Amino acid sequence: MPRAEIADALLNRVKSEFLEMPGLCLTESQARRLWALDNQRCALVLKALVEARFLVRTGNGSFARFDAPTRARTSAHGRRSPGGATVSN
Repeated sequence: MPRAEIADALLNRVKSEFLEMPGLCLTESQARRLWALDNQRCALVLKALVEARFLVRTGNGSFARFDAPTRARTSAHGRRSPGGATVSN
């Protein structure tokens, strides 16, 4: 299914969900359920939005806004530092 077959309305719907919910991070499976899409169409929508640099694929395979702020990182001891820097002892 070429990119042209992905309806602009569907792309805009997915984009609007990510814009309306800052920090939204979904796996492909979660995205399929949320938007009631079949495997192929969901994969194509997510791929198109990654290629457009609207979404990014995270290290665990989830999809999130490309320009979303990074979350504070937790150190091995469970403490967070200001700005998300890792605290070492």
